[in-house]
Amino acid sequence: MDGSFKIGRLFGIPVLIHFTFLLIIPLFAWVIGSDIEFTVDMVRNAFHVSIDDRYILSGFIPYLLGATVAIGLFIGVFIHELAHSLIALRSGIRIDSITLLFFGGVAAIEEQEPEPGTELVMALAGPLTSLAIGLISGVLVYVVQVFVRSSAEAGVLIYIFGYLSILNILLFAFNLLPAFPMDGGRVLRAYLATRMPLYKATSIASSVGKGFAVLFGLVGLILFSPILILIAFFIYIGAGQESMVTRYNFLLKDVTVGQIMSRPVVEVPPRMPLSEVLALMYQTKHLGFPVTELGHLVGIITLTDLARTPVLDRDAMQVRDVMSRDVVVLPPHAPVMDALRIMTRQDIGRIPVMAEEKIIGIVTKSDIFTVIELREV
Repeated sequence: MDGSFKIGRLFGIPVLIHFTFLLIIPLFAWVIGSDIEFTVDMVRNAFHVSIDDRYILSGFIPYLLGATVAIGLFIGVFIHELAHSLIALRSGIRIDSITLLFFGGVAAIEEQEPEPGTELVMALAGPLTSLAIGLISGVLVYVVQVFVRSSAEAGVLIYIFGYLSILNILLFAFNLLPAFPMDGGRVLRAYLATRMPLYKATSIASSVGKGFAVLFGLVGLILFSPILILIAFFIYIGAGQESMVTRYNFLLKDVTVGQIMSRPVVEVPPRMPLSEVLALMYQTKHLGFPVTELGHLVGIITLTDLARTPVLDRDAMQVRDVMSRDVVVLPPHAPVMDALRIMTRQDIGRIPVMAEEKIIGIVTKSDIFTVIELREV
């Protein structure tokens, strides 16, 4: 994910932090610290314990406690996502990374559709982990009350564990809302997928998720909560994207690039002037060509490469001066969904198809979406 940097690996899974995570910690510290008296009363009433707040309310301590609670919450979020990931690994699903964001954590799971039973367990693992963290933190409130002699020090620890207990239990409840692609929405999809095809289950779960996203957005506007509005935005976009990917997987099932590729392929030599390439694009209506020399693929040139070149330089420059040399290729038996994933991730519009080191065709995004439209009829 753009804007993220790696901080380590756990169980072989890269752990990333998005820059927004670093911004939210001081914000949480300020919000919690500014309203410390209210949250102390909340913890006191929730656990029916006495809290000596001498240390809690003194000087800059409220903001330090706010930062501590914020970091503790995001550690809980990380463990929540790790629970999802470990279940996925046990089921043979690859986890690309876990990223901590301003609104929580995201486990980047390999793009494949898990079995409904597997998805159900994966989806429930995270919220149940948050519930366990919340309950353990709640138990620690009473442990501190019994074993810590200093009432002021006990007050600080009771506040931290009590607040983390409340936040993690709220996280458990919030994640179980059937707002796909949140955990509750995945539970809903897994349940529906036992009774209907996966793409239909995803469509229904996605619609429910979008409904919740609109509701969250409206509540966020009423309460002037930018965080709730951003969560609503990510849920709405995520629901639409997952529904689209599942639909494409269904429509392109068992279709290979060899079945839909265009051929014969127009190839250009590396020494062709760019002005001639542009003329060839007008003539063939193709926006990209493989570049070959002595029968070997050495690059690919596209309209984007030409557009980056000043008009006055095109007569003097050749294909080899602007072509992309790192060319992605696929064999004819490769699934079309693999081609679409590569094109989306690398922002490219076409992939040469090769067999026995020879170009036998080319597949473009237009070819793929034409097949999708035909299969939807």
